[in-house]
Amino acid sequence: MAETYNGKCFCGAIELQATGAPEVMGYCHCESCRSWSAGPVNAFTLWKPETVTITKGAEHIGKFKKTEASDRQFCTKCGGHILTDHPAMGLVDVYAATLPSLKFEPVVHVHYGESVLPIKDGLPKMKDTSAASGGSGETIPE
Repeated sequence: MAETYNGKCFCGAIELQATGAPEVMGYCHCESCRSWSAGPVNAFTLWKPETVTITKGAEHIGKFKKTEASDRQFCTKCGGHILTDHPAMGLVDVYAATLPSLKFEPVVHVHYGESVLPIKDGLPKMKDTSAASGGSGETIPE
């Protein structure tokens, strides 16, 4: 049976469930993610959309779409971030902190060319993203 992970927004008005395993976990260093998360780096877990379900409070979901690449979703009551839909990639990013029982095991850094926080952890550092997801596929040395 597939593992199920439960998460919620900051105030608990919205709850979600992710089932199975994420497609990939890692860190994003792009300016948009840094600004949205109010931190120097964003920890992501990417899932197939059919594995992520809002189980409570869908009426409280607000959306912000700075670009067509990312549909960011948040709680309209507390402002807590829930997830980002990436339609071109066919994946949904449920922020790692939103799923407290999921063991976060990052395998890559993306948009490392925009990094403001150098991290030496032995993981691959993509200049932008993989070629499969529309990026250059170039890596940057630590």
